[in-house]
Amino acid sequence: MVTSEYNHGYPAALKTAIDSVKHEWRAKPVGFVSYGGLSGGLRAVEQLRQVVVEVHMVPVRESVSFHRVKHAFAADGTTRDGAAIDSAQRMLGQLGWWATTIRAGGDIAPYPG
Repeated sequence: MVTSEYNHGYPAALKTAIDSVKHEWRAKPVGFVSYGGLSGGLRAVEQLRQVVVEVHMVPVRESVSFHRVKHAFAADGTTRDGAAIDSAQRMLGQLGWWATTIRAGGDIAPYPG
């Protein structure tokens, strides 16, 4: 999920989107990419972690955050933010592991939620 941060929280439209597909996303792993000012959207992500757990999604620990987002990207859309690049690689690895593990578990027994 990609989110900005507004007034220390996530946008209402994102909460509506989560609520709209909560049954389809049960037992699915989810990662977060956030952006904003100095906090880089981290406060929004911490709130979203609680929301996705409540609708039976599995948030991975690693997330990607772009602080001062207006300065984070070049005109061609690339970034030199080494921390974000490293975090993205770690997050994608965790998402892949959880997706594989959950799929294998679903072959043994369906999710009871």
